[in-house]
Amino acid sequence: MVAGSLSLSKQQHSGVSHSVSFLLGALLPTLLLFVLASDRVGEKLATISSLGNNGSSAQHQHANTTEEERSFPGLAELLPKVATDDGTVIITSVNEAWAEPGSLLDLFRDGFKNGEGTAHLLNHTLIVAVDAGALARCEAVHPHCYLLEVTSANVTSANRFMTKSYLELVWAKLSLQQRVLELGYNYLFTDVDIMWLRNPFRHINLYADMAVSTDRFNGNAEALTNAPNTGFYYVKSTNRTVEMLRRWQAARSRFPPTHDQAIFDEIKVELATGELQIKLVFLETTLFDGFCQFHGEMDDRVCTMHANCCIGLDNKVHDLRNMAAQWKNYTSMAPSEKSSGKYRWPVPAKCEASMGHRRPTKSSLVYSNR
Repeated sequence: MVAGSLSLSKQQHSGVSHSVSFLLGALLPTLLLFVLASDRVGEKLATISSLGNNGSSAQHQHANTTEEERSFPGLAELLPKVATDDGTVIITSVNEAWAEPGSLLDLFRDGFKNGEGTAHLLNHTLIVAVDAGALARCEAVHPHCYLLEVTSANVTSANRFMTKSYLELVWAKLSLQQRVLELGYNYLFTDVDIMWLRNPFRHINLYADMAVSTDRFNGNAEALTNAPNTGFYYVKSTNRTVEMLRRWQAARSRFPPTHDQAIFDEIKVELATGELQIKLVFLETTLFDGFCQFHGEMDDRVCTMHANCCIGLDNKVHDLRNMAAQWKNYTSMAPSEKSSGKYRWPVPAKCEASMGHRRPTKSSLVYSNR
């Protein structure tokens, strides 16, 4: 009886082993197909490896992913349609006032169309609307629009510099940009009051984690003493830059209420020299021009013109229109006429007047109206 029981037990054990083997053999290919079908392979592998740990890590990761997808619905599906071949997205943001016909959005889009070698870049530009009116206008003129509604303040109007609505508007962009990096895309953010003249990617160092424009360039592209202007900057997608965006947003609570540019200027040294070791490169104002350190010469190098150091939507629109008209005149000239040095940018008179008829000091540049 004992021997018979042992024999029966062995047969049962063998049957169970075969059943387990069979089930595992059937289950593993399914799991692998599930993993490979996802574009977030690293997250899925981490989820599977955590199953032996009561599933707590998997549940936490799933909750985070679900929360991010709820915060930015449809973004993951939209980015592949916008991105360049190397996974870079150009991003700008508008509210209803900036998107009105004849306002900044029209000037922005016309800049790409009238620039040298820039028209195709419009297809890689994501326009982020912060209210329903801006979204409706965007969808009427542009193929790639995304609604990031700001509900903490009324942001539909022109939003005078440093008002509560202005601050909420400029800070709203960072959470979306962090999500873009998390999804594996690089981005180049550009304020909508920037006129694109030539392809700027030719002048952005690929080794940089972040390349940012300046209000005043001191001659050294790596010097942290440059005054950054976060109205135009490129960020490469890495784990370190995702963390950089987190810390940038978190730093808002460490300082008196102000905009993202001023906070970035405060923390740029700790980002570059601390544990993250962010490689920052500052862009020359001769290439990425603006009203703060205005260069009157029209040459074959300048890529962008930024209506910074300017208060008031009407003033920006007026002076940018003058710039656009002069650019059309310049591009219609023969090469010999272009190189003659006769053509200069018109003085941004209304924007200069809005700043009190003075060239801004370094302290005012940090808080300048981008």
